[in-house]
Amino acid sequence: MLPVMAGPPPTLIVNNVRVFNGTDADLVEGHLVVAGDRIDQVAGDAPTPAADVTVIDGGGRVLVPGLTDAHMHLMGTCNTLVEMMTADIDELYAKTVAEAEQTLLRGFTTIRDVGGPVFGIKSAIDKGAIPGPRIYPSGALISQTAGHGDFSMLYDQATALGGVPSRGEDIGFTRIADGPDRVTAAVREQLKQGASQVKLMAGGGVSSLYDGLDTVQFTPPEVHAAVAAAADWGTYVAVHVYTTDGVRRAVDAGVRSIEHAHLVDEDTVAYMADKNVWLSTQPFAEHDHSFPDPDRTAKNAEVCSGTANLYQWAAKHGVKTAFGTDLLMEPEKAANQPVMFARLSEFMDPVDALRMATSTNAELFRMAGKRDPYAEAPMGVVAPGAWADFLLVDGDPTTDLSPFADPDTNLRLIVKGGKVYKNTL
Repeated sequence: MLPVMAGPPPTLIVNNVRVFNGTDADLVEGHLVVAGDRIDQVAGDAPTPAADVTVIDGGGRVLVPGLTDAHMHLMGTCNTLVEMMTADIDELYAKTVAEAEQTLLRGFTTIRDVGGPVFGIKSAIDKGAIPGPRIYPSGALISQTAGHGDFSMLYDQATALGGVPSRGEDIGFTRIADGPDRVTAAVREQLKQGASQVKLMAGGGVSSLYDGLDTVQFTPPEVHAAVAAAADWGTYVAVHVYTTDGVRRAVDAGVRSIEHAHLVDEDTVAYMADKNVWLSTQPFAEHDHSFPDPDRTAKNAEVCSGTANLYQWAAKHGVKTAFGTDLLMEPEKAANQPVMFARLSEFMDPVDALRMATSTNAELFRMAGKRDPYAEAPMGVVAPGAWADFLLVDGDPTTDLSPFADPDTNLRLIVKGGKVYKNTL
């Protein structure tokens, strides 16, 4: 267990580093000075440290902003579906606390949690009670009956028809809402609890049992209701959806962040660019997830078949693209988070991948507006005044992302908010 650090962090100097600042391709040689939880200076004349200043020699290594994950389910990553449906809530949260620490140790200093009850975990991290990444929480993922977030049993009656909420709703992981009024209430419920953005399930999914990938979920009035309720709080709606019809319905309703979209056609990607809509997607490969039945295995293969085209078309049409992982319900695969990041080099230049997982993701997070819990400082960059979230990496990640796939070995320094959480130098 990492030590929990209390009180203001000490001033830190990291000498002899080459800095990737989150935006520019060229590395800047020099040093980094941290004052409290912010970056105070990059390069320039190295200051003479006072006696109480921690000084670290970077040994010429590359320093980068902390990585970010725009599509994570912190509780869902470390618990199986059976555990989510049957385990004591204390066990679910205990494993989530441990997963928060492991996420930070993989080099991810900020995540956007797009479905799950992590408001308390976020609060504990922000207060310094437990180690973990900064969290942009969405709260319960909102689904229609028989939608991607409906994990009730076949014999359960729909809540809109008088049925009782499922276990997923009881623990705050999902919220079933049918009709514009219930969708509005579900969105407001998450915002009341502290959501920075809201997640809606607008199409079929792989892991769910009742809905084919081709299904379009939530009617236009329902999606409009969600968008309007979020906009009233100055924030936005992100939607899970894979297909052309589902993406176009969401975009036309004012949704600003499309999650996945692996099965869209090129014209729809261009349409997203024209409407200035974000694509938050994942470099899926079939082995990222496994399923015990042939139906979901086939759906997974179909989704993964669209990965290469999606990245190619997004680059061609200039779609704002964010990086996420969406590892879910398979705790043994949680460690693949940085492996998936390293895989981006199959689809783009390493520098572009680094930008995507740092400053570009941060731009997406900032769409939360006044709901942004970390708005007081820039994020995803190494620059004066920014949050002091950064990593020191063996190798040169601007030419080769593979060191990130083995964070235990190759991430030599992990700093978040000016606090050193790992130092093997």
